[in-house]
Amino acid sequence: MKELVEFIAKSIVDAPDEVKVDEETNEEGLMTLKLQVADEDKGRVIGKQGRIAEAMRTLLRVKAAKAATRVRLEIV
Repeated sequence: MKELVEFIAKSIVDAPDEVKVDEETNEEGLMTLKLQVADEDKGRVIGKQGRIAEAMRTLLRVKAAKAATRVRLEIV
């Protein structure tokens, strides 16, 4: 899932070298992906009215459902 977020983000932003995705899993089995991009690219990743971010979250939910896990995406 980390690779999926990284691929999508690098395809969108102007500075793909600054894309960083950290993966954390808590004791309840919830996986948190923290996406970091350059400050000037945050708007591109979030999109108008959050549509791109929501689409990324939807894709992650589908992939997580297949893997029988839960996932959350944070853009920091």
